Amino acid sequence: MIPAPLSFRRFGPADPVSPVVVSVPHAGRDYPPAMLSLLTVPVARLTALEDRYVDAVAQGARRDETMLVATRARGWIDLNRSPVRDRDPQVDAGADPRDAGRAASDKVRSGIGLIPRRAGGADNMWRRKLTDAEVIERIATDHTPYHAAVAAALAAAHARFGIAILLDLHSMPTLVGLTPAQIVLGDRYGRSAGGQLTESIAAVVRHRGLPLAINHPYAGGHILSEHARPRADIHALQLEIDRSLYLDDALDRPGAGLGEMIALVRAVLDRASDIALNTTRRIAAE
Repeated sequence: MIPAPLSFRRFGPADPVSPVVVSVPHAGRDYPPAMLSLLTVPVARLTALEDRYVDAVAQGARRDETMLVATRARGWIDLNRSPVRDRDPQVDAGADPRDAGRAASDKVRSGIGLIPRRAGGADNMWRRKLTDAEVIERIATDHTPYHAAVAAALAAAHARFGIAILLDLHSMPTLVGLTPAQIVLGDRYGRSAGGQLTESIAAVVRHRGLPLAINHPYAGGHILSEHARPRADIHALQLEIDRSLYLDDALDRPGAGLGEMIALVRAVLDRASDIALNTTRRIAAE
């Protein structure tokens, strides 16, 4: 049996030349035919779930880092959700209905679990519940291979450099408030990365004059919790960019700010690499 093609692209050499790995899990724009007939809303409305064209930022910034870019749409399956805790019994017949009132995650209760429920103005974007087999297939075909690739890339970087840093790149709607952040850096409140790394990356953002928040309202999701092991020198940070900074006025296509955001992410990658390599040199000298 011919295996299904991967629903993500991997960039970079087989043997890493950088201790930094980049993950772009929410920029996919591939909506499978099996999905379209099940939607209660026009597929065009699901672009609100996408980190619209943040892959253009990532690929413009990439130099020699290993990078994983999901191509399947987030509406099909969310790679930044747990395949165990974030199954939503309102759309997923295989999910445990007891979780709806007991142990369901905040994301599930909000309708943005492993299989998103709320999008495009609909409380439920699916015409029927997905069967357990349908969800298991999505996990096996899309979710598991992506996370295996991230884990392999981090393991390879760690094996060569003694340290690995994952940058999980996202974009966000414009936040509200008197002085809303335009960049949000998440380290799961210190659980996914060392404080020096977080503060050093924050300094890069502040140097460019961009309003920054750390861990609020986005502290990082399943990708960080699954792959970060700071005590073993595998660190992970989530970086959220306000979409208005790099998209056009319609928030649909890359706009005039794309180059500036590419430069920002490049500066972040450079700082992360410098920190990792300096750590490697210090350990070697001890």
